[in-house]
Amino acid sequence: MQVNISLKKVVDDSYDITIDTLPKLHFNTKVAIVTNPKVAGLHLGYLLSKISAKELYIITVPDGEEYKNQQSIDTILESLFNHRFNRKSMILAFGGGVIGDMCGYAASIYQRGIDFIQIPTTLLSQVDASVGGKTGMNNSFGKNLVGAFHQPKAVYIDPSFLTTLPSREFGAGVAEIVKMAVTFNRDFFEYLESADLKNPLILQEAIKQAVQTKATVVAQDEKEHGLRAALNYGHTFGHVIENETAYKTYLHGEAVAIGMVMANELAVATERMSKDEALRIQALLQKYNLPTCYTIENVASFYETFFLDKKSSDSNITFILPKGIGAVVITDTIDKEIVLSVLKQFGVSA
Repeated sequence: MQVNISLKKVVDDSYDITIDTLPKLHFNTKVAIVTNPKVAGLHLGYLLSKISAKELYIITVPDGEEYKNQQSIDTILESLFNHRFNRKSMILAFGGGVIGDMCGYAASIYQRGIDFIQIPTTLLSQVDASVGGKTGMNNSFGKNLVGAFHQPKAVYIDPSFLTTLPSREFGAGVAEIVKMAVTFNRDFFEYLESADLKNPLILQEAIKQAVQTKATVVAQDEKEHGLRAALNYGHTFGHVIENETAYKTYLHGEAVAIGMVMANELAVATERMSKDEALRIQALLQKYNLPTCYTIENVASFYETFFLDKKSSDSNITFILPKGIGAVVITDTIDKEIVLSVLKQFGVSA
């Protein structure tokens, strides 16, 4: 005996990404701005001058990747409950990728889902983390292993927020821009080689191209069943580095930069990329003072941590490797010995 529940439906989760001066925003509902002390001190006054709402609250969580955890999620949720938010209420994520990821996740689980808007304030979050609906938090096993796909209602990218960005944070965002170019757009990569991203007009164009690249990929594969996984180029290695250093040594984009260099070496070893192309990518990362070296203390342990990656299975590690510059391949068939030989290049005795 069977009872069928027919849930076939089409949900339109489309939204606009505005790259310009932040417009006036009006909400006829309760709104919570979630931010951290650093961003609040620099930009909250500006944001408040742009917002009107039925009721407006500020929720502050600590700054840093190490606080992207259940305790911070609980802080957000408890504030929403205390202020009696309902399913028509709204959360505004105001900060970098950590704030955006946690806000999106909190929004996805509060009363089984409420709306949120991304207002990213770092280059990395503007070009990558705020776009595409990936939300989540870290735990003791690794990065972003708990989360949900929950698309924002809108994204507002105001480049003026970047004027107060420290140089390391700027470089971390550049790493994600380079990632987009290497995987999907050779012409964009060559543009970046000669461009000066410190020029505001050039930077805005680079943000636009990076966002357009990601938007195109997300539209084809929202929940990362195939093509979207290519946007994790550099992340498979980078997440292990972040895990090993307890998220305290490198910014996310810095770990991704090192991860791209490692992925490139694996691509060279498997004849998917020339050494010259790998050196061009490394040079572009170094142009913005991004780290490109890392010493692996225990190669075997580093290898085993790959299996905590969401793209990997019980017995196969999925790698995202550049296929030259401007193309990418997703593979889980690379021999363990080849991977270990590449990791040993970064080992303590290398």
